[in-house]
Amino acid sequence: MTHPVLSRIPFFGKFVDERFLEYRRRSTSLAGIVGALVAVALFEYRLLHDHVISWDLLAVAMTMVVVKMTMMVWYRFNG
Repeated sequence: MTHPVLSRIPFFGKFVDERFLEYRRRSTSLAGIVGALVAVALFEYRLLHDHVISWDLLAVAMTMVVVKMTMMVWYRFNG
């Protein structure tokens, strides 16, 4: 595996290491999960409180869930 571009720049080389990349990966994954949960919660609130089905929120939440599950299966069998 080659190092990312940021680690090749002399100034950033001491800041970007494996720990930084792992923290960035974890935080991005957590942000995606939280984003999906917020979309589902907002969809349910609008459904139960306002009695309106927000198809756009449902589409966003389901897309995030499907991508996450697909990648988990992909990495399980190919990683």
